Amino acid sequence: MRKILIVGAGQSGLQLALGLQAHGYEVTVMSNRTADEIRGGRVMSTQCMFDQALQHERDLEINFWEDRSPRVEGLGVSVAGPDGSRPVNWLGRLDGYAQSVDQRVKMAGWMETFAQRGGQLVIHGAAVSDLDFFARAYDLVLVAAGKGELVTMFERDAARSPYDRPQRALAVAYAHGVERRPEHPDTLAVRCNLVPGVGELFMIPGYTVSGACDIMFWEGVPGGPLDVFTGVTDPAEHFSLTLELMKRFTPWEYERAAKAELTDAGGTLAGRYAPTVRKPIGRLPSGGAVLGVADVVVANDPITGQGSNSASKCAAAYLASILERGEEPFDEEWMQATFDRYWATAQHVTKWTNAMLAPPPEHVLRLIGSGMQYQALADRFANGFNDPADFEDWFFEPEKAEAYLASLADG
Repeated sequence: MRKILIVGAGQSGLQLALGLQAHGYEVTVMSNRTADEIRGGRVMSTQCMFDQALQHERDLEINFWEDRSPRVEGLGVSVAGPDGSRPVNWLGRLDGYAQSVDQRVKMAGWMETFAQRGGQLVIHGAAVSDLDFFARAYDLVLVAAGKGELVTMFERDAARSPYDRPQRALAVAYAHGVERRPEHPDTLAVRCNLVPGVGELFMIPGYTVSGACDIMFWEGVPGGPLDVFTGVTDPAEHFSLTLELMKRFTPWEYERAAKAELTDAGGTLAGRYAPTVRKPIGRLPSGGAVLGVADVVVANDPITGQGSNSASKCAAAYLASILERGEEPFDEEWMQATFDRYWATAQHVTKWTNAMLAPPPEHVLRLIGSGMQYQALADRFANGFNDPADFEDWFFEPEKAEAYLASLADG
């Protein structure tokens, strides 16, 4: 029986661990927190997982919250005018529904399931020196902890990382009591509110420790009027600030949220990081090699909502590569090929995300505006969140955008 160590208990690490466990591998997971500490702690992310990523969970039969989490059936875009108006406002329909389950709920539940099924769960913060010791006892070591010292083992890939500093200041609040959207009260949808030159507000229907909720997520241009959450440690102050900014920049969202309340004392999060692609093989002091997973090797800004989706797709790709390897050694050539298999999908996410962080070119403005005129365009944009590779055919290049718009006009 092959022995595998996974360091990190997030979407990718636990999904991969449960998948390997189901195929008879002897798996150890290292986490710096217990399930109870995660469940009772602070929110770790926003997350809205689309159909392809959710299917990976269904395939492993670990979609434990699918029946109770709200089903997101659309994705809408609004653009704020300078006078508080909303000159662009449309809804795209998803071919398959999306869902957002608070990672405190999911990761705690998956950790408990992994342990109940006989997996070895080690509660211990891992340093590079720890891995150097543990690695000798395992056939493969996977690093799925996207923050902290371990990430420094993986070299930044400058050719794939155009930004060397954070492009957005991030602020999240989970709330109960947000009213249904008046434009489509019977259709739950993620809403991307674009505030030109200032940032973005995402509204995400979700499921948290206390049931259904809405996630309010500000992405502010650094140094701009949304970049005001640094040093705010009181959850009530964070939430109040979130609402004040909504009232100022997206009044149509404030109207829905004016009577909302924070879900719990751990329901806020703020921070920033530079989007970075890293080389997938990390080197231990003893000379051994470890393989990076998901955010460790491809950390995109959350502006396109792909973090948990990418983590799920990475875990699925790595699982397939490990199973196909059989009893052959997990050497560095195999590690690079395994990452390349994931990068075939992740490259589209990185290209799209980095494009959305920059000021939009004229053809992108035309596309976003045309979503009000062409339902097919609105639907295609929405479903791009499920399969970002589709953006290659119509979104990035002016010529392809114009050809697509022309086909809609003729059609």
